[in-house]
Amino acid sequence: MEKLPNDVKRKVIVKRESETDLNLGKYPKDRSVEELIEFGIINVNKPSGPSSHQVSDHVKKILKVKKAGHSGTLDPLVTGVLPVALEKATRITNVLLKSGKEYVGVMHLHKEVDDKELNKVVKEFIGEVEQLPPVRSAVKRVRRKRNIYYFKILEKEGRDVLFKVGCQAGTYVRRICDDIGKKLGVGAHMSELIRTKVSGFTEENWCSLQELSDAFVLYENGEEKEIRRLIFNVEKGVELLPKVWLVDGAIDSVCHGANLNIPGVSKLDEFNEGEVVALMSLKDELVGLGESKVNSDVIVEKEKGIAVKVKKVFMERKTYKV
Repeated sequence: MEKLPNDVKRKVIVKRESETDLNLGKYPKDRSVEELIEFGIINVNKPSGPSSHQVSDHVKKILKVKKAGHSGTLDPLVTGVLPVALEKATRITNVLLKSGKEYVGVMHLHKEVDDKELNKVVKEFIGEVEQLPPVRSAVKRVRRKRNIYYFKILEKEGRDVLFKVGCQAGTYVRRICDDIGKKLGVGAHMSELIRTKVSGFTEENWCSLQELSDAFVLYENGEEKEIRRLIFNVEKGVELLPKVWLVDGAIDSVCHGANLNIPGVSKLDEFNEGEVVALMSLKDELVGLGESKVNSDVIVEKEKGIAVKVKKVFMERKTYKV
């Protein structure tokens, strides 16, 4: 089965049993629609034509919000998964920008190619590749290395090749098709591309701008079901990150800018030193993001020291103030 780097089930380790005060904070499922709009993410199925920025602007206008940010630019003609974060959740987009991506596309070969030769060459592009960004791109045009986690041919009809690719953020799939064509000696270009996955956002849970617009009209008329279905809690954006769950008493100090010390840890996923981790309450609310200063085994074994250096705080101060 094709997997991106974070598509792994992590083992949760309980360091100390701890209960959460039901009078403090709130389970994400209990948030109001107003809170979802203030702190949520929409998985838009971007249509062909508008830019990613224009799609974000459409979302802002539909929901009547001041801020909306997307999780990585898609070319105007490319369609598919485009997570758009709302208001306070826009600060989560950097996590999504760096996550692996999956695409389904069509590569058109300029001449006929034997299937065995095609499969052989495609396999050579799995792993680390070096790319020169296109002339028209948002980044400096210098060669850079990117990882291709999988490249699978789904179907071939004549010179058209339907493929699925999982790759590191910032990979130019159009360039991969060009390079495969050069390696085959016949030339090739990408004729169609759909993004099907960004972190936990997939083609299975996306929505169109029209669906979002219709759902918001229903909401304004007192029907919440559809808008609740389309707006995800911000926690969806960190679904695939390793996590550390904090005891209630440690949360407010983190919200005031302190690092997370080992005594404040209730349970945690397995992870290595230096990884980006999500700090969670025992109600599964996102408290913040940080960098693990030691691996999970050390946190389990020791009773003192810094567990996570806090980089971003999302939870409001005094949410867990007794």
